[in-house]
Order: sequence, then structure tokens, then C-alpha cells
Amino acid sequence: LIEDRAELLDAHTIKLVKSGRTVTADKILIAVGGTPFIPHIEGAELGITSNEAFDLENLPGHVVIAGGGYIACEFAQIFAGLGAEVCQVYRGDTVLRGFDDDVRTAVHEGLKEAGVRVITHTVFEKVEQIDEDAKIKRVTLKNGDVIEDVDQVVFAIGRDPYTRGLGLETAGVEVDEKGAIKVDEYSRTSVENIYAVGDVTDRVNLTPVAIREGAAFVDTVFGGKPNAYDHSTIPSAVFTQPPVGTVGLTEAEAHHQYGEVDIYKSQFRPMKGIITDHPDRMMMKMIVRPSDQVVIGVHLVGDDSPEIIQAV
Repeated sequence: LIEDRAELLDAHTIKLVKSGRTVTADKILIAVGGTPFIPHIEGAELGITSNEAFDLENLPGHVVIAGGGYIACEFAQIFAGLGAEVCQVYRGDTVLRGFDDDVRTAVHEGLKEAGVRVITHTVFEKVEQIDEDAKIKRVTLKNGDVIEDVDQVVFAIGRDPYTRGLGLETAGVEVDEKGAIKVDEYSRTSVENIYAVGDVTDRVNLTPVAIREGAAFVDTVFGGKPNAYDHSTIPSAVFTQPPVGTVGLTEAEAHHQYGEVDIYKSQFRPMKGIITDHPDRMMMKMIVRPSDQVVIGVHLVGDDSPEIIQAV
């Protein structure tokens, strides 16, 4: 283990920036992950990302979050659960783009029940520092709305592959327009002995997927068992309140792929909440292909959904 910054000099040589050393290797694996995207707007430097959110010394009283993905929704509820006033701004019609519409609706309602103010169909225009001593900010939105007396701005509007300054072009490793490393089914790059796994390839950006890609790389390169990891039908979870567990196709994707499909859906109060005033509800949805009764999608919103979906 060498704690240093690495830059590729060629297909087999790495420069260690701090020490000035060079090291060589027969095989090189790039697994540097991703980094939060910062928008190109006035005052962007006044905000933080999910990385810095864990280093705050004090709980901000009023937090404004940009974004509607799972990171934005999770942090909105974290801050709200800790007692902060939270406003979430998202360009779409509702949160969690790409998830099943019933899941999106349930999470949106959960955000509102948690006290989060969700503003849709707009984005940040600028962030201004109003009070230098108290570090109070003002957020102006594209739709003309102005959010005053903001203690903390959090950008959660996506992540980019962390490839800048790696020396990929020097080594001849090809990237796409977003900077993600192009790989084949075995995670091999355009250079025969260089491989890449995880978010840096921008395939499916989930931690367990990166771990599995790494294991497949080891099988392929060192185990003598070529293993092309199948990226279809990957279960995922969103740790909001209530949490989400999902696997397979959304209803919209299923209709697009198969035409008519069977939908089984149930909404109910969990048994443990029946004798209390707890408002939580469970939503379960199963999508079935009529031709052979194969289940092609399952979507859960409610307590323990991330655990249940593993069995599904």
C-alpha cells in the first residue's frame, strides 16, 4: 500500500506525485471512483457536497439541497430528521428519475411528511453570501424564487468519474465524453493490460456492483476463469424514510419492452403500526410478463425494503 497520488506515464509505468518515485506493473487496475459534480453557477463555491456533509461541526438550521436523486433525497431526510429546516430543489416533476413512478410518488410524499419543502421544475441560478460573519446565504432559482436565510447549500446533482489528472491520455486509455473510462465486458480498457472497475467506468454506480466487478476482474486476470459480470437485474436500495428496495424493470420500461404486462400492487399499514398513530404505509408492486408469468420487476417502499429486496 503506497499512500500517494498516482499518474500513468505509459501502459506499465506509474508516477507517484508526492514522492517522485515511479513504479511498474504487468497489470494495472483503475478503481478511483467518482466525485460529486459542482454546477457552473455564480456562488457555487459557497456550497458543499455529500462528501463535506459528514465534516460539518454544527447542524445548520436551514439547508437547501440541489438535486432529486437518491443522494439528495437521503440527505434531505437526514438533515430533516436531525431537526433542520430543509428545502430540496429539483429540475424534474418529482424525485428519483429512473425509478418506478409509484416509488417516486411514495418517496416524494415521504419527504413532505418529514417536513422537507420540495420545489420542482427549476434549478439554482446563483448563491450569494449575505452575512459573512454568520455565513448566511441567499439562493436564487431559475423560476425567480428566492430562498433567504440559508445556513448551508448542498449540491447533490450527480457524480462524475474521477479521471482528471490520471494520465489516461498519456497511457492511451480511451474515455467517453463524460470522462468515464471505456471498458469491455471483462472491464478491460482500450489498453490491453489496463483494467477499470466501479464508478470510474460509469456503468452501474453502486458500491456492491463495484465490489462484484473487482471480483470478476480477479477471476478473469488471475484466476483463469474469465468472468463477464452481468449488469442486468441489479437490486438497489434508497435509504430514505420510508426506504426503497427495487429490482428489475419499472412499469414504464416493462410496457416499452413487452407491451401489455400484469401489475400486482398493494398498499397497507404494516402490522406493527396498526395500534399506534404511526402514519407509515407499505407499497409493494410486482410486474409480471403475461406470456410466461415471469416476474420482471419488483418495487417496495416501506420499512425493511432494502433487506426484503435481497431475497426477491
